[in-house]
Amino acid sequence: MDFRFTEDQLAIQAIARDFAQKRIVPVAAELDAKGEFPLDNIREMGQLGLMGIEVPHEYGGAGLDPIGYVLAMIEIAAADAATSTIMSVNNSLFCNGILKHGNEAQKQKYVRAIAQGEAIGAYALTEPQSGSDASAMHTRATKNDDGDWVINGKKSWITSGPVARYIVLFAISTPGIGAKGVSAFIIDTHKPGFHAGKTEPKLGIRASATCEIEFNEYVCSKDDLLGKEGKGFSIAMGVLDAGRIGIASQSVGIARAAYEATLQWSRDRKAFGHPIGTFQMTQAKIADMKCKLDAATLLTLRAAWAKGEAEKNGGRFGTEASVAKLVASEAAMWIAHQAVQIHGGMGYSKEMPLERYFRDAKITEIYEGTSEIQRMVIARAETGLR
Repeated sequence: MDFRFTEDQLAIQAIARDFAQKRIVPVAAELDAKGEFPLDNIREMGQLGLMGIEVPHEYGGAGLDPIGYVLAMIEIAAADAATSTIMSVNNSLFCNGILKHGNEAQKQKYVRAIAQGEAIGAYALTEPQSGSDASAMHTRATKNDDGDWVINGKKSWITSGPVARYIVLFAISTPGIGAKGVSAFIIDTHKPGFHAGKTEPKLGIRASATCEIEFNEYVCSKDDLLGKEGKGFSIAMGVLDAGRIGIASQSVGIARAAYEATLQWSRDRKAFGHPIGTFQMTQAKIADMKCKLDAATLLTLRAAWAKGEAEKNGGRFGTEASVAKLVASEAAMWIAHQAVQIHGGMGYSKEMPLERYFRDAKITEIYEGTSEIQRMVIARAETGLR
């Protein structure tokens, strides 16, 4: 593993940092308070290459590698976690899945629009009764006489669901055989039979729109089957490996923002005639925050490197992705918690961004596999037992 970044990686990091500080930071608090989707910023991010960082140039993307993606994600997340959530879904869950499993026509039609910011993508796996137990889904896809698929059912907690034009959907195509009966489909939300429900009122990442979606006799063309019939569950799990690197990156960005704000506060805030950063209890917290942040950052970069190696040489990177996601998400929650504590009353006030970092950090321990699921994935991989 080479700890030196390439010029291209540093360039996309600089682009992301500049955009984040100039365009995202000034509006993040307002969008969070309103729960308003940052559509204009997302479109501009697409034009800058941030919505398709690993997408090859021939499909409208930046043509970079997983490490470049991580560096850019951290910068966006440090400015606003909600915006980075949208970026993560577009890059990791939507574009990555179609690039890996789609045919040429699907890549040209669907990936290009998302990578260039012309449309928003989403990923629909979770259902009201199936979260961590993803294979227990009820949504059904049945072939009609023309060979197309008629889809009925509901999905829940769909990031970008209210605004997405295209969705990668997972549904049961062969009932009664569990995960082996799941297939993947590409959905155009402008077609009849699709309905987006109300936007969920969330604790954090409030500018990222989330909703339940419903399919009522929705006809999906046979040309929009993603991968092979019956391979949907393995596609979903593989895509989530990549998605977990995105959430780990988001966690690092949130943690870094909280940590940097705390460093400044510890220098500026005085109590009993001294900066609070001179107090041993504050120093101990800062030291632990620094250690957790560095560990999360390095494990996330390791996971990105492993993904890049797997793409070149074959193999898996799921364990590295789960380790990164677990450590980084719990580090983000812990660091944000300590940051609020060190800021005292001001940390609890909406006048400062600390309370937003705290609210945003919590979801990283839940979505794309809870911390409990990550521990299970890691332990099974290490022991070989199930």
